[in-house]
Amino acid sequence: MTLTGNWTYPTTIRFGAGRLVELPDACADAGITRPLLVTDRGLADLPITRSALDFLEASGLGRGLFAEVDTNPNEQNLEAGVEAYRTGDYDGVIAFGGGSGLDLGKMVAFMAGQTRAVWDFEDIGDWWRRADADAIAPIVAVPTTAGTGSEVGRASVITNSRTHEKKIIFHPKVLPAVVLCDPELTVGMPRTITAGTGLDAFAHCVEAFSSPHYHPMSQGIALEGMRLVKDYLPRAYADGTDLEARAHMMSAAMMGSTAFQKGLGAIHAMSHPIGAVFNTHHGTTNAICMPAVLEFNADKIRARFDMAANYLGIEGGFDGFQAFVQALNDQLGIPRTLSEIGAKPDRIDDLAEMAIQDPSCGGNPVTLTVEDLKKLFRQCM
Repeated sequence: MTLTGNWTYPTTIRFGAGRLVELPDACADAGITRPLLVTDRGLADLPITRSALDFLEASGLGRGLFAEVDTNPNEQNLEAGVEAYRTGDYDGVIAFGGGSGLDLGKMVAFMAGQTRAVWDFEDIGDWWRRADADAIAPIVAVPTTAGTGSEVGRASVITNSRTHEKKIIFHPKVLPAVVLCDPELTVGMPRTITAGTGLDAFAHCVEAFSSPHYHPMSQGIALEGMRLVKDYLPRAYADGTDLEARAHMMSAAMMGSTAFQKGLGAIHAMSHPIGAVFNTHHGTTNAICMPAVLEFNADKIRARFDMAANYLGIEGGFDGFQAFVQALNDQLGIPRTLSEIGAKPDRIDDLAEMAIQDPSCGGNPVTLTVEDLKKLFRQCM
């Protein structure tokens, strides 16, 4: 089967192996004539990034590059990126990379024409309406991992470097105009990143499927996204050159991000402060928290996961699904505790207070309290 396509849901997506060569055409579709490619430091000098810049330069689009992006991007990275965008006289952004490069790139395009501070646009109520929508620059997104799905998202996660809080910045026009998904770009991912990013996509699908909010389209997308991860993440982990598995994982990542319009939950509410305080990998942190959160939510989600398990080919209903999740984590080398990735139990009280403020709490099927979150953190430590 040839895994290639041109899709317009949730945005325009050019999907298929070898399609990085179409990056100049994607810029033209988005109305960009002088793009700034935003990526993280680790990708800046890699062949895939040089190839992207070569394609742009050969088409007369220059080779503008900004790569001062941390693993968990913050407002300092954003300020530097906006300065580079403004002084370089660019007219659009190519958000290139994993979650950090994609999130920061989208925010550079968003903030380049704004006059208010980025925190004024946090995903609270209708704060997004404070933005000058006409001043948001066009965005082309090029994911190089299969995890966050930020390439089809309308928000970015930015860490406040002063308070060590992760903030979600939302605006409908932050959704990239064009996404270029080339699974060949993910072939070089280390196994640990393949596992962590893949389980991030899985967590998005699991939490969206668990959320009590009404969004049947997202519910269906989440279910099939879980199946793709179940069937293809172990293959991508075992053989990084398996392009079929890599392609299906890129689809699963976009599906997870699309599905969580329905809501997230305690997994992400816990993962965000852990990542902000201890600079942990987001997907890996999600994976560690998942078994405990599934158990916490069991009474509310058991019936729907009994159904899902049947579709996924997992015996034992919800209990079988729980066992599968832990077995998958173990198979992919995910630590069983947060302490193993650097989190410290002496911060649990602070972490719980930060987690209860996270917008993800609103999508958890069981209403969360600070005490609930403290117990969950202790269990995961």
